[in-house]
Amino acid sequence: MNNANFEFREPKNEPVYSYAPGTPERAKLQEELERQYNQEIEIPLIIGGKEVKTGDMGQVVMPTQHNHVLAKYHKAGKKEVQMAIDAAMKAKKDWENIPWIQRASIMMKIGELMATKYRYVVNAASMLGQGKNPYQAEIDCPCEAIDFLRFNTYFASKIYNEQPISDHTTLNRSEYRPLEGFVYAITPFNFTSIALNLNISPVLMGNVTIWKPSTTSILSNYYLMKIFQEAGLPDGVINFLPGKGSVISEVAFKSPDLAGIHFTGSTSTFKNFWRQIGENIDIYKTYPKIVGETGGKDFIFAHHTADARELAVAILRGAFEYQGQKCSAASRAYIPQSLWDDTLKNVKDMMKTVKMGDVRDFSNFINAVIDEASFDNIAGYIDRAKASKDAEIVLGGHYDKSEGYFVEPTIILAKTKDYESIREEIFGPVITVYVYEDAKYEEMLHVCDQTSPYALTGSIFARDRYAIELAENVLRYSAGNFYINDKPTGAVVGNQPFGGARASGTNDKAGSALNLYRWISPRAIKETFVPATDYGYPFLG
Repeated sequence: MNNANFEFREPKNEPVYSYAPGTPERAKLQEELERQYNQEIEIPLIIGGKEVKTGDMGQVVMPTQHNHVLAKYHKAGKKEVQMAIDAAMKAKKDWENIPWIQRASIMMKIGELMATKYRYVVNAASMLGQGKNPYQAEIDCPCEAIDFLRFNTYFASKIYNEQPISDHTTLNRSEYRPLEGFVYAITPFNFTSIALNLNISPVLMGNVTIWKPSTTSILSNYYLMKIFQEAGLPDGVINFLPGKGSVISEVAFKSPDLAGIHFTGSTSTFKNFWRQIGENIDIYKTYPKIVGETGGKDFIFAHHTADARELAVAILRGAFEYQGQKCSAASRAYIPQSLWDDTLKNVKDMMKTVKMGDVRDFSNFINAVIDEASFDNIAGYIDRAKASKDAEIVLGGHYDKSEGYFVEPTIILAKTKDYESIREEIFGPVITVYVYEDAKYEEMLHVCDQTSPYALTGSIFARDRYAIELAENVLRYSAGNFYINDKPTGAVVGNQPFGGARASGTNDKAGSALNLYRWISPRAIKETFVPATDYGYPFLG
């Protein structure tokens, strides 16, 4: 029996490859892209470690070339969902009882496999299947995924070392049990690393999961599942269930063994999950823990002392990278009148050099949005802005889905403070700007705070420290991640724990120990060395 008390050292973030011309990693990634582009694979369900094929098929296509099929996948039915729950509950006892360092070893091995053997596989799959350029794919998966794996083991070691006070009469200790049941992980299309973390963070703490991947990220998510298996993850600990969300959720939410939800996606879907859990609360063995990161209407706010060029770069990168398909993407901006003309000119000048097209062409900064439903939704906002007296398109405004789901980076100038595109989440390469009078800075901070129901990310640009301090205070609850003189995107694991409140989620901060605490159910144990032999207390005398 190994009774060592092991604690991981604080890791360093995984280095990000540049994929600059002439680098060996660029050639390797291009080779892997061509390999995956020129094959069509079949993706099964994976339940209890076994491949399950239902014959009910769907397709994985490229957003930038939607007639090109990358894979066909089997969809789970109700029977397969129950099979997965049964497999998870069967695996649970052995998994939760294994020494935690054994679980951590598997996590670390997954990270090393992704850093080396499978780096270009997961990167290429994220590019082709989810429409990412090489840099956006690199910082997502492998890099952020590896960071989650390595930092989570470090955070877990610190949690397990936290113990209560004892004296000479008693011994007090805390046991960090996993939840009593399974965790239902519902993962999004936009970040492969989030799909990994929504499963891995509960699993590291001794839980088992039912995994419903987004239908538009199944290719990269399937490769993740295969890597988990190669690293030695026991059968049934994670069960991979592509398919229709309503079918999978119907069975999962009615299971007495549901112990937690780990979700990233839309606010409306998360609210519906919460409602279903409430309706079924009497059937559960325990109150399910509900953890979610949902929508955002993230802002850039400029003070008149800001630099116009720095502000323009933040708008271009914050709003248009990965086609604005980040929960943290800048989608509204408040800019003082004195800076607006210079800021817009800088954005327009830079946009003249920005190319849009297929992910396999590394000269393209912008690619396609994820699918037709997303394309149509974004196009609707652009069309309504073109027709509205309360808005004006000052950049972009064009779109085309004949070959891929391409939407030009677009800036809408709102003429009213509550125009729809400055309030509502769009999830595309569209940012709405409201230009305000310089003297109304504090007033507009309150407008920014009250305009949107979301509170995920936001940033302030200013050189005046009093202006920055005022923004921090007025916007205290407007963003769970707040940036000073930077775009409101790009949270790094271990550096900026990520999450927001209000309609943006439960703010359980992925990339920190705070998230891991949600997947444990502690037991406090007290041992008394010499028990009392008389009921009386001194005051009775």
